[in-house]
Amino acid sequence: MSRRIGVVAIVVEEPGRSAAAVNEILSRYAHVIVGRMGIPYEKRGVSVISVVVDGSNDEIGAMAGRLGAMAGVQAKSMLTSRIYDD
Repeated sequence: MSRRIGVVAIVVEEPGRSAAAVNEILSRYAHVIVGRMGIPYEKRGVSVISVVVDGSNDEIGAMAGRLGAMAGVQAKSMLTSRIYDD
């Protein structure tokens, strides 16, 4: 399987309403997550999460797509051009 390394940036506009659902999706894709850092930005009422990923385009795209489809959540991915074959 061809894999790529990258980052998925997530902004959660209403963390109180969406945090559990976001964490559920991230748990479902734990097999592609290398690490994650979440920062609650209380001054603006949002949470920002940075997720380092190592997976196929389909896996990473599906995760970012599910997150971005949620109301009040934006997700964007950036992947390296280098492809790793397992």
